[in-house]
Amino acid sequence: MTGPKLNEKSFVVGERSGTKATAKYVRASASKARVVLDLIRGLDVVSADQVLQFTDRHIARDVRKVLASAVANAVNNDDQDAEELFVVACFADEGPTLKRFRPRARGRASRINKRSCHITVIVARMSDDRIAVIQARQERAGGSAGRGRPQTSAASRRARVERSRKKTSPETAAEEAAIDTATAEAADEQDVVDTTAELAADVETEVAETEAQAIETEVAEVAVEENEDVSTPAEGSASDEAEASRVESEADDEGAV
Repeated sequence: MTGPKLNEKSFVVGERSGTKATAKYVRASASKARVVLDLIRGLDVVSADQVLQFTDRHIARDVRKVLASAVANAVNNDDQDAEELFVVACFADEGPTLKRFRPRARGRASRINKRSCHITVIVARMSDDRIAVIQARQERAGGSAGRGRPQTSAASRRARVERSRKKTSPETAAEEAAIDTATAEAADEQDVVDTTAELAADVETEVAETEAQAIETEVAEVAVEENEDVSTPAEGSASDEAEASRVESEADDEGAV
């Protein structure tokens, strides 16, 4: 009797732990594939796909294809939500090895082993607690509608469809047109108010300048009149003295005659 498949996270004989996908006869060694599989084991499918996308190893492309196939199997065959899946198990088994030979010195030959492997990825639905934690993390970081982390492909697609439907609906178009008209009218009214305020300010400034000039002119005229009043008596006294001296000189001339 065969035992449970522990590498598939099955602990009971005949138990099925999730949905799996397998790529057989991949032309790479199992040791190289296991290095990449260790990076995504236990991650949710979104994070695992991002890790594989930016992993600088050639085998990562094959592993990413197997992961996408497992997710598609879970969605189409088991009616699962792709955003609620995680990598419950992943492993690489050794496949057949092709023996090749390379000629060496002195008539000898060295064997070249061209190895292959079978890559298996198993996905399953996360627990409700873990899903709640991931959703709370997305909402805290901005979520699918915020400005935080990038949206998932499904969420982004749904958001684009909703935006396109809103734009194409006639009611939404009429509402947007009414909003634009009201905004334009409000802007025109604000421009009129601003223009009136500017004109009133200019008029007040001109009136103030005119009054200041009139006051300065009056002050200058008063100062001129005061200067004339002060200088007039001095001129009169000088003329009187000149007249008196003239009269005295004429009287002296007559007496001498």
